[in-house]
Amino acid sequence: MGTHFKGEKKKVQSLNSFIKLSRASESIRNEINIALKAKRLSESQFFVLDALYFHDELLQKEIAEKLLKSGGNITMVIDNLEKLELVKRTRGDDDRRHFKIRLTNKGVNIYEEISPSIYKIIFERFKVLNNSEHELFQQICKAVGKKKF
Repeated sequence: MGTHFKGEKKKVQSLNSFIKLSRASESIRNEINIALKAKRLSESQFFVLDALYFHDELLQKEIAEKLLKSGGNITMVIDNLEKLELVKRTRGDDDRRHFKIRLTNKGVNIYEEISPSIYKIIFERFKVLNNSEHELFQQICKAVGKKKF
């Protein structure tokens, strides 16, 4: 499905590229969300666990930056993970306005249980690309994803 926009060729191509990127992303995310639903986790919750799994601890602000989420959104996600006893939140020693977040043992176990199925979905979807296509895709995403203010 392409755009119905009528205009300059480059603008039509831009809109069609955006539609294709969005649909591909949404298709993969839908499959991931089905797998996460079995563990009663949201996509945001999983990716917070993922970020923490590979770091001893992160500041709440760092998690928000890594996941491109607002401070308010990440607070809610971490609140819910804390209720599930998957993360532990502590105030920073240097600055009590900052919160350090780390995985609990339960959080580690849940992550290790669910992450292989999430990775499998991603690997399966991207196996259609060869090495040079992967590199080109990553370069394109990086170029398109750069913020310009």
